[in-house]
Amino acid sequence: MAILSVLDLAPVPEGSEVSRALANTLDLARHAERLGYHRYWLAEHHNMAGIASAATSVVIGAVAGATKTIRVGAGGVMLPNHAPLVIAEQFGTLNALHPGRIDLGLGRAPGSDQATARALRRTLQGDVDAFPQDVMELMAWFEPAAEGQRIRANPGEGQDVPIWILGSSTFGAQLAAHLGLPYAFASHFAPSEMMSAIRIYRETFRPSEKLAKPYVMLGYNVFAAETDEAARRLFSSVQQAFVNLRTGRPGKLPPPVEGYAERLGDGERAMIAQALACSAVGSPSTVRAAIDAFVAQTGADELMITSQIWDHAARMRSLELLAEAMSEGQAAA
Repeated sequence: MAILSVLDLAPVPEGSEVSRALANTLDLARHAERLGYHRYWLAEHHNMAGIASAATSVVIGAVAGATKTIRVGAGGVMLPNHAPLVIAEQFGTLNALHPGRIDLGLGRAPGSDQATARALRRTLQGDVDAFPQDVMELMAWFEPAAEGQRIRANPGEGQDVPIWILGSSTFGAQLAAHLGLPYAFASHFAPSEMMSAIRIYRETFRPSEKLAKPYVMLGYNVFAAETDEAARRLFSSVQQAFVNLRTGRPGKLPPPVEGYAERLGDGERAMIAQALACSAVGSPSTVRAAIDAFVAQTGADELMITSQIWDHAARMRSLELLAEAMSEGQAAA
């Protein structure tokens, strides 16, 4: 059975605001910890009204402070937006405050549109093509300083912060394999190259001081409810959000709509089916069967569960039903 963790995009539902969304994040993190989930990650997105985690390291600090044992981290920080030294200092500080609980996942996308990316880099010429060099520079800041080294990451130097490479294509797979780092694939919204990326990562992996053998984490959508019908209704919120985003109308997370997918044209339905192919939607038994099949197909070591559910109580319940279903399945096995 794969390890289960949580990716929280800190959704801002329609009719709500950022302060409520962030309070929900703290509540959900404590709930995930009680349920036994392994990690709780947050992602860097900018200029998106429906996501409250733009200042990712700040939210990670709040979540780590509100919990006690669960690992907390970034899934991920978009490194081209930042100087590697700044990220080393931020995550060195987080690890100093919460020793042994902080993860740092790194992505090379801007996490925003191009205009916002330019605004983010007003004093830094970020370049996605420099991502491998930036990753290695960041890793070096965490190492003990060399004799005579003039610039040091403090906090950061000597901090044992696990680094992950994130990706939605084979590029990240090759880099993670080359550096001997764990790899997380964004199959929860961009699954088309998933199997190719997994294969490349495992076949070309080089053992390192950080990791002896390949470790694959896959993003996976879960919408669990008491019945399949109720879960499909919850799922309609993220379906709407994807259609809105792809048609240039991003906004807050919409409330669920009965029979939403059936109202769409063929093109929109196909887009949703492709983007959200890695999803389990249904009752506990339906969700467990889907996850078991997905893990059997991919051999994933860990699943990063995300649930963009409009109603906070329903999102809490979805995580609870998933934990119970997988626990029962493991006991039966």
